[in-house]
Amino acid sequence: MKRYHGDRTQAGAEVWVDLKPLPNRTDLKKLSRDGLFEWSYVGSEPAQLALAILAEHFQDDNKTLNHYQKFMENVVANFDNEWEMTSNDIETALTNISSRS
Repeated sequence: MKRYHGDRTQAGAEVWVDLKPLPNRTDLKKLSRDGLFEWSYVGSEPAQLALAILAEHFQDDNKTLNHYQKFMENVVANFDNEWEMTSNDIETALTNISSRS
């Protein structure tokens, strides 16, 4: 089970998966101007984070592209300054999102 963790540091918003920096996946889709991550609101930087999390989680670009927007709106936009979630948490969130649709 993977663990995702985000924190705002003096260097800016940083995100790790299993203690390694999470790739921003701008190669898949560039949503934020500089490829930077952010959270706690709806916007391009939180969308980049949602895309990166789901790309790592799914390991499937098409699934990622189909789900990142709703994941950003329903999950990433509600993160606190420091947050952590597991692969199981992501699956639960995706199930809850799809049940509302």
